[in-house]
Amino acid sequence: MRLLFVHQNFPGQYRHLASHFARQRGNHVVALGEKANLPRQRQLPGVKTFGYQVKTEAAGFEGPAVRAIHRGRATAAAALQMRRAGFRPDVVFAHIGWGEALFLKDIFPEAKVLLFCEFFYNARGGDMGFDPEYPASRESLLRLRVMNAPLLMSLDASDWGMAPTRWQERQFPAHHRARMSVVHDGIDTDMVTPGKPDEELITYVARNLEPYRGFHIFMRAIPEIQQRRPKARIVIVGGDEVSYSAKLPPGETYRARMLKELDGRIDPSRISFTGRIPYSAYLDLLRRSSAHVYLTYPFVLSWSLLEAMSAGCLVVGSRTAPVEEVIRDGENGLLVDFFSPEAIAAGVDSALSHPDAEAVRQRARQTIVERYDLNRVCLPAQVALVASLQRKRADAGAAADVEHLPGNEAGVPVGKEQHRAGDVVGLA
Repeated sequence: MRLLFVHQNFPGQYRHLASHFARQRGNHVVALGEKANLPRQRQLPGVKTFGYQVKTEAAGFEGPAVRAIHRGRATAAAALQMRRAGFRPDVVFAHIGWGEALFLKDIFPEAKVLLFCEFFYNARGGDMGFDPEYPASRESLLRLRVMNAPLLMSLDASDWGMAPTRWQERQFPAHHRARMSVVHDGIDTDMVTPGKPDEELITYVARNLEPYRGFHIFMRAIPEIQQRRPKARIVIVGGDEVSYSAKLPPGETYRARMLKELDGRIDPSRISFTGRIPYSAYLDLLRRSSAHVYLTYPFVLSWSLLEAMSAGCLVVGSRTAPVEEVIRDGENGLLVDFFSPEAIAAGVDSALSHPDAEAVRQRARQTIVERYDLNRVCLPAQVALVASLQRKRADAGAAADVEHLPGNEAGVPVGKEQHRAGDVVGLA
């Protein structure tokens, strides 16, 4: 097969799937990402990677849609160069989020386009307006439609979608869910394995320390955690940038804000802020964790939660919909009120003295092995989905050979190559 993976930070969610196909004899695997980002990412053996360049930015109310269109045009221009060089993918994979998928169907109309459907914005029931400390403005609610516009355009120009969790799938409009499968990107449970927990080691991990992942609430739980558990050590992993939450004034961070708010109420000698750490060090930390805290708005579910469970952590998680899809309170983890520092502290205290802690840890790992295992569950499901799409492409291609194109007054069948060339005029 000829496969094209499109992701601004390739490989992103496609690391395992692209590697799988690149290892198979006879496949031609190509990736397209943003030129500025690619040098920072690990390249995959057997995958030819190309870059596109985005030159125009846009701000203001209409900014999300305009930026997506600019990115989509840049992606289309690079894809058109590939086409002119003779590359014709059978299946195109693209993340829905940034506009890269907008025009790929116009460049490769004969290909099946499979979207990675990570998130769709809603005014109710999701992240918007969830946290009263950071309320949604009237303007931000209106802006959701602008943010969703390129997502809807991409869905309209695709053949199928793949959402990582059932909750994330449910955020999309019902008529689009009819062309969507729920398949997680997968956790390598052969690599992410349990270890021996240290005594009273409490861990918290996020890409960046920000409200979307409950950092502010967890910090406010620390005074009581330290009072309840005077010997406990807390390790907090994450950067000081902002991934999803409200931007702060230049020079400010959510970590500095919370440390200032809690000055004199916490013992900083028992708290370690590591920043971002290598993946191997991160896995080692999970294996040594006695209680792992994972909090999130109703938003994209983090890989870190599933990896923590695969590593046999006893997770204290927020009682929010994405987490509830994975954790059953008291069975394979503990659930607490996202907004209650007292409940979080009590949950951590309970985890550290849980009489059935080892059994809960084992059930946490078993959940990941059964439902999210990369090599035995998720990757086979993804490969099967791609095979199904490829078969549909072959069927459609056979039908296209005898179709009469609009405007062909003589009624003479037109070859597919002529049809393709006509579809990309004016996109260079």
